[in-house]
Amino acid sequence: MARRIGLGRGLDALLDNNDDSKSSTVFEPETEQAPQEKQSPLLQITNQMQTDKLVPNPGQPRKYFDETELQELAASIKTYGIIQPVIAADAGDGTYIIIAGERRTRAARLAGLETVPVIIRDYSDQKRLEVSLIENIQRTDLNPIEEAAAYKNLMDFSALSQDELALRVGKNRSTVANALRLLKLPVEMQKSIEEGKVTSGHARSLLSVTDEKARDKLYREILSGDVSVREAEKRAAESTDKKPAAKSPVKGNNRPPEVDEMTERFISKLGTKVIIEGDLNKGRIHIDYFSMEDLERLYEILCG
Repeated sequence: MARRIGLGRGLDALLDNNDDSKSSTVFEPETEQAPQEKQSPLLQITNQMQTDKLVPNPGQPRKYFDETELQELAASIKTYGIIQPVIAADAGDGTYIIIAGERRTRAARLAGLETVPVIIRDYSDQKRLEVSLIENIQRTDLNPIEEAAAYKNLMDFSALSQDELALRVGKNRSTVANALRLLKLPVEMQKSIEEGKVTSGHARSLLSVTDEKARDKLYREILSGDVSVREAEKRAAESTDKKPAAKSPVKGNNRPPEVDEMTERFISKLGTKVIIEGDLNKGRIHIDYFSMEDLERLYEILCG
């Protein structure tokens, strides 16, 4: 069985490849190293580095930084300083690419700091992307769309399958699959998810609606703020063409209310169209899926 990498271990699971106590040295960019001194490529520490030498990571998953939160962090930094160093990699041109800590760096600049504590590490492009992704996920700093885009970028860049990616980031495969599905929504809907106007639960309901007009109608209803996730799931199911339900053999052809309740619970749990034909004794359950990823997601829920 493949060993699973848990997020609970922290960034050390990705960052610590050696015994740091043996490999760490003081990094002094202005002083040349003596020829006989060989520094570890994994860890070099500088007490302080000028903030203008730190540049954003092109692969940084997080694209949106709340200005109010940055100002609050800047105020905290003015009082207490930066407790956790920024992690960066030498870009080779006198600047250093921020691997973890862009938010801290931005806030430090707002606070008027000219230097910040930095840990310098030598990473491949793939490792930079992985560390940035993990660091943001652990701190729940990414909105659902940023997280999904980060997953896709890492998969594309490293040619990883969803299973392999899930192992890398310590997530269930179904979690990764559900996140990636969000990128199939129109840009306007993705933007609303980024801004927190539409939740991930609402987004799953939108994904289950294949008709564009019906999906847009449901989207506008969700934006109104009066539609719960469960209600959105119900409306999504109703908006999809349904097969004629088989008549219940119960006397008077009355459908047992328990079946309707179970149907709603199936829809809520699976996030897709579900139809129960029959009664409490016998019948069929129809579960719809709309893509290979959707089928795999349902498989994970039902069989994983």
